[in-house]
Amino acid sequence: MKCQDNALRVKLKLAEKTRKFLTDKELIREDLRVTKDKQYIYFPLVKITDELSSFTIIKKDFDKIITKPKSYKEILKLPDDIKDKLPTSYDVVGEIILIKISEELSKFQNEIGDALLKANSNIKSVYKIEPVKGEFRTRKILLLSGEENPITVHKEYGLSFNLDVQKTYFSPRLANERKRVAKLVKPGEIIIDMFAGVAPFSIMIAKYADPKIVFAIDKNEDAIRYAKQNIASNNFLDKIEIINADVKDIKKKVNKKADRIIMNLPFSAHLFFIKALDISNKNCTIHYYDILGESEFQERINVLKKIAGQAKFSIENCEIRKIKSYTPREFYIGIDITANKMPM
Repeated sequence: MKCQDNALRVKLKLAEKTRKFLTDKELIREDLRVTKDKQYIYFPLVKITDELSSFTIIKKDFDKIITKPKSYKEILKLPDDIKDKLPTSYDVVGEIILIKISEELSKFQNEIGDALLKANSNIKSVYKIEPVKGEFRTRKILLLSGEENPITVHKEYGLSFNLDVQKTYFSPRLANERKRVAKLVKPGEIIIDMFAGVAPFSIMIAKYADPKIVFAIDKNEDAIRYAKQNIASNNFLDKIEIINADVKDIKKKVNKKADRIIMNLPFSAHLFFIKALDISNKNCTIHYYDILGESEFQERINVLKKIAGQAKFSIENCEIRKIKSYTPREFYIGIDITANKMPM
């Protein structure tokens, strides 16, 4: 976009000296782009003062500088006390933003959605989300701004994942965790991903490690459909086997013992820990994930140890890592557990 305004014209050899003079006097317009030709440079002026009487001033067309807001909050015309309560973070999944909005801010939710869309040129849709619920870990979503399309392609670490944010569970904030786990996998390991979803853990492991096989299991038929697409599009059909099943039947569905198990089912993973041990090798690493308040950490470890004892396993290295905040008082945690079969 062009804009005509007063311009100070000087020869190119005087450009830096003149720029410094005008900057010190706060006379250069920052919303217009300085331009030049083969002989001269042209500075857009805020105003013409007596100090510029010895310079050549002309009319000149300048390109406007389009400044992108640093935050969606800058776009919103809301009182400061309301702005202070606006969400400071949200998830970006492909071309979709997923954001939690409190009941207190719900009357401003459409304005928030519009501001997020304006502040992020690569985003096509903004959805308000409710907490994950049910056995398939899905959530209710409400379009705030943009296209009504919950299907997108998310990219991380050279991989792409097709998914529907309404029908499947996916967390972009686990990208580093997925890569970390993949780096721990030893050549030839048998991996079982018990709650695979659209298969991001399984595919990351196939990409950055050399497992013998990865079994990706999920009960959600929609997740399995996208998992199959993702395995094919990322070219890992020879490394990953998809199984649409309830993990309650996992021993019947997988006729192998696992060297490493992924248990990414926050809130409920402990209920299936015995099933993980059923398909564990004599020495197995279990990557266990949960959402807990800090005061509940040790209690959960004690529960897992009790379950392991009942299955004739001992578990070690139960160091808890806080991966991300879930609520102000709860954390998404990860535990790398070493499970060893007790001698008979």
